Formats: sequence, C-alpha cells, structure tokens
Amino acid sequence: MSSVPRIVQDGRVGQVDATVVPRFAGPATFARLPRIDEVSDVDVAIIGVPFDAGVSYRPGARFGPAHVRESSRLLRPYNPAADVSPFASQQVVDAGDLAVNPFSLDEAITQVEAGARAMLERAGRLVSIGGDHTIALPLLRAVAAKHGPVAVVHFDAHLDTWDTYFGASHTHGTPFRRASEEGLIDTSGCLHVGTRGPLYSSRDLHEDRELGFHVVPSVEIDDLGARGIVERIRDRVGDRPVYLSIDIDVLDPAFAPGTGTPEAGGMTSRELLATLRGFAGLNLVGADVVEVAPAYDHAEITGIAAAHTIYEILSALAPRKDS
Repeated sequence: MSSVPRIVQDGRVGQVDATVVPRFAGPATFARLPRIDEVSDVDVAIIGVPFDAGVSYRPGARFGPAHVRESSRLLRPYNPAADVSPFASQQVVDAGDLAVNPFSLDEAITQVEAGARAMLERAGRLVSIGGDHTIALPLLRAVAAKHGPVAVVHFDAHLDTWDTYFGASHTHGTPFRRASEEGLIDTSGCLHVGTRGPLYSSRDLHEDRELGFHVVPSVEIDDLGARGIVERIRDRVGDRPVYLSIDIDVLDPAFAPGTGTPEAGGMTSRELLATLRGFAGLNLVGADVVEVAPAYDHAEITGIAAAHTIYEILSALAPRKDS
C-alpha cells in the first residue's frame, strides 16, 4: 500500500484522509480510493471505459471517466441518507481505465467484454464509468457469463432498444435490443425509468415491450415520487440478479447539461439519488453510469451528479449491519 495517509476501517483501505491531505490534492482516483494494485482483496471495482465511438449526436463521453473521478473528490466516508459507510463495509477500489480501440466499434466491444470478464475474476462486482451507452452490451455479456440472464433496470431519457443507426447494429442507441436478442437479460424483469421526449413512431414502444421492458416514463414521476418508482422496480425485478444501467441524461439538462443527447423534462438529481437508495436489499450484481460529456459541463454540474450517483450505487451494494 502507498504511503498516502488513508482511512482504514475493519481492515478495508478507504479514502485518502481529508483531514491530512486536502481534497483538491492527492490521487485522482474515484473518491480518492485506493488503486486496485494497492490492496489484496476486492469487493467492488470501479472501472472507466473512455469510449464514445457509438454516439449519434454530441461526442465527448470518452472523457467522462476522468471528469467523474475529478468531480468525486468531495465525497466523504459516511452516507447519512442511507446510514452506511460504503468504503468501510466493503473493499472498493479504482481499477483504472480499459484501453479500447477508438476507431473500431466491434473491436472495442470485444475489448470491453474481455476486460470486464477479467476484472470479475478479481472483484465481486463492477461499477463502470462511461463512455457512451454502447459499453452496456459488452458489460452485460460479462455479467451474464457470471450470473446468467439479469434483470436490467435502465435509467435513461431514451429506450436504447432501437435496431440500427445508419445500418450499424452496435451504437449507443441499440445495446438493450442486442442484449435481449442474445439472451443476456431476463425479459420478465426489465424496465426503463425516466424515458421521455419524441420517438420515431409508436412502434418503438411496441417493439420495446416485445424485447422485455416495462416503462416508468418521466411524465409519471411527479405522481409516483421516489417511493413509487422503487415499488415499481421491486415489483418488477423481485429477487432476480439486477444490473443497473444509468445514462446521466435521465436527469433534466438543468441537472446534467454535460451529455450527448439531452432531453427536457427529466428527473432531478434529488429524485434519482432517492430512487437509488431503494436498491439496498436488491440482488444488485453490477452497474454502469454513462454518457457524461465534460465539454458541455459547466462547473462540473454533470460530473458531480454522476459522482453522487455512483456513491449511492456503492452505498446500495454495501452490506448492512442486519444482513
């Protein structure tokens, strides 16, 4: 382990001690957690996937992992809303970035899957930072290889179950169609949350249902609230293994301007974080947070939202005292 002063609890190596090293200094890992080579056992690995060759509008999400890490410096060890210390009850590390081909979609997808599979041999669970949403497909391949078909809970402004873009079957708008076709997902337990905006036709929704997804659209969130959304999610996924995929554009552009395909009328950051706390107790086996494009992100608004989103995911993964 490095000589940087760190918080160590119950044998788990946590963040750099902010009472000794100011948060604006020190290592640029997520939440200033240890690198994977600084510990022996790993419960959760955070991995960056700096890839955005699958985008259909604004580019720039390849710079998302570094931006989210930088925006995570202020995160502290104890989460009072969830009453958990996510870095004390499990060993969380930053496993760095996967290096993938920026010019070949097919080769990049193969590399992401191989990298995720290798990491899952070392870590119990992965939380990935994108990158664009194309990466969800190879990540699901790796997770399904370990757990079998998973229930996908997908927070996004868009369905991402379209067939092709310009004849390409692998883009950031197609990963969940491919995952359904490949048998990677449990089609009896999947749903989208926060979808909104115009579609190409009503056929999009019909095909989405055929692929195994229910929808909690953004227009219902005011009436449901976070508790109502969590109830819908729990009713749908039950005790199935759950993979959580979050496109940051599920948030309204007021809360996440730094993204590639913004849509008005989205969730607030408070609503998203409150909903994620409802994942505690579910059989959560992996997650990704994608589509942060820092070139459009004034004052780290989107990066901070994404960092707190990952913090709530880690808190949901953390073992509870009564578990």
